[in-house]
Amino acid sequence: MELSLIQKDILITLITLYHQKSSAIKGEEIADVLKRNPGTVRNQMQALKALALVEGVPGPKGGYTPSSAAYSELNLNDYENEIEVPIQKNDEVIPGVNVAEIDFTTLCNPDLCRAMIKLIGSVKSFQMGDMISIGPTPVNKLLLKGEVYGKDEVNQSLLITISEMISLPKKHIDAYMSTPVFTLNNDSTFTDAINLFSEKRIHGAPVISEDNLAGIVTLSDIARGIHDNMPLNTRIEKIMTAKVVTTSPDENLFQIIGKFKKENIGRIIVIKDDKPVGILTQSDIIKVFPAL
Repeated sequence: MELSLIQKDILITLITLYHQKSSAIKGEEIADVLKRNPGTVRNQMQALKALALVEGVPGPKGGYTPSSAAYSELNLNDYENEIEVPIQKNDEVIPGVNVAEIDFTTLCNPDLCRAMIKLIGSVKSFQMGDMISIGPTPVNKLLLKGEVYGKDEVNQSLLITISEMISLPKKHIDAYMSTPVFTLNNDSTFTDAINLFSEKRIHGAPVISEDNLAGIVTLSDIARGIHDNMPLNTRIEKIMTAKVVTTSPDENLFQIIGKFKKENIGRIIVIKDDKPVGILTQSDIIKVFPAL
């Protein structure tokens, strides 16, 4: 069967919203995403029902659901096994749209890097000149940023000029963390901390109390204490940060970068079996990208 452009738009949007919400989708929701008149969507839904591509769900919570034939018609037989790859426009995630493919079209051009982005969902939310970001992709954690210079409404694709592109390493953070961990006791003094930092050439260390992680102290904490006229024999528990952000060694680098941003921290303690086994700093992360 040959579907019209608006029928493809409606069907793709229905499938995308259905997998986001796992419930029947109302025609008004589809119309809102496509910026179409709800009456137009309802009329087209009747035609799609006659083609056995959608099914109506009665009741106040009813609406429409896609049939198995809809997936076959749009070549989306593996959709249920796909992971969401978000796309943002002007730093806002576009609802009802998912990135299906990224095809680089001018990878060898010395001045331009362009790509065709195939979407599951409608391209109508995008205009020429929009700045968009894509990702991360599930396997290689690829992140793209670029400007829309064209779109194909028949194949639901965007053409973009790429301005930024990065792929985060897939290894767990135990491959990047510093180990062994040099620690201080909660009754250690400013002098003890300064000597450790100087000897090991580090800028911070976990604080241990009765074999448990009690906090973290940094060179900045010591400098602030000295500025506040605290003597060098002051115990570091007076100025340490008791709330410590920790992680496990099997988390990946992408997850950790998210924690650094969310918690606004410069280092994170890696814990295994309730014991510090490593420390990861922003400097360690920068070293992962030697070409930057």
